[in-house]
Amino acid sequence: NYTTEIGPSVARSVLDWFASETGRATVERLDRLGIDPQGGRPSGGGVFAGKTFVITGALPTMSRDEAKAKIEANGGKTTGSVSKKTDYLLAGEKVGSKLAKAKSLEIPILDEAKFLKLCGG
Repeated sequence: NYTTEIGPSVARSVLDWFASETGRATVERLDRLGIDPQGGRPSGGGVFAGKTFVITGALPTMSRDEAKAKIEANGGKTTGSVSKKTDYLLAGEKVGSKLAKAKSLEIPILDEAKFLKLCGG
């Protein structure tokens, strides 16, 4: 039990930080990145198990790093270029040649909303 190793003032400081606006925002960001507060690790399974994604363009509500973390938390992986081994293209705004290549290879193209629906938010 880790709580026996800290005193009441340190415990209060930790609780106050988590209750603060900064603490809440940090926890929300970690949640969006797919980080389990209980310390669990992705099992390698998940909705994207064995799937390869390429991310292109600016996503409306998350960074590419956040999208990558969601993909990995759901068992998938990301690469930087579209190929016949690509399973999905996650496309935001202002996309370039990756979109044209994905279309030519008939790779499914997801916008952020479809992506979030697939991975459960």
